[in-house]
Amino acid sequence: MRVLGVIGICVAALLVVLLAIFLRRRLLMAGGGTIRLQVRVSTMVPGRGWSSGIGQFVDDELRFHRMFSFGIRPKRVLNRRTLSVGCRRLPAGPERLTMPGHWVILLCTTGSNELEIAMAESTVTGFLSWLEAGPPGQPGSVAPRPTITPRPAER
Repeated sequence: MRVLGVIGICVAALLVVLLAIFLRRRLLMAGGGTIRLQVRVSTMVPGRGWSSGIGQFVDDELRFHRMFSFGIRPKRVLNRRTLSVGCRRLPAGPERLTMPGHWVILLCTTGSNELEIAMAESTVTGFLSWLEAGPPGQPGSVAPRPTITPRPAER
C-alpha cells in the first residue's frame, strides 16, 4: 500500500512538471512573433549537438528559448544589428534523423562567433525578411547606408 502511494506521488509530480513545460511553451507562443527552430549548441560530435526550441522576435532581437527548460530567460539572444547569414545547407548525415526533412540549416555569424540555426524552409523566408528589415548599413541588411552630400549653396 505504501509503495502505491509513493508511485502515485511520483506520477503526480511528473504530470505537474509536464504541465508546467507545456504552459510555458504556450505562453511564449501566445505572444506572437515566434517560430520553431533548433540551435547547435555543441560541435563536439559531427551532426549532433542540436537543441530544439522557440525563437521569439522582440524588436531587434531573436530570443531562443529551449523547448524543455524551466528557464524564464532565453538561452541565446541574437541581435539583428550584428547577425548575418553566411550560407544555407540541407541537413546531412545524422542531422537528417534529428530534424524534419523540410528544414534548412543556416550558418550565421554574430560578431566574431559562428552559429548554426535550423528552421523550416518556409520560415527561412520570414527570418531573412526580418533580418533585412533592419536599419540600413547594418550587417544583416541588404542595402548599404546612403551617403548624403550637401547641396552647394545657391546664390
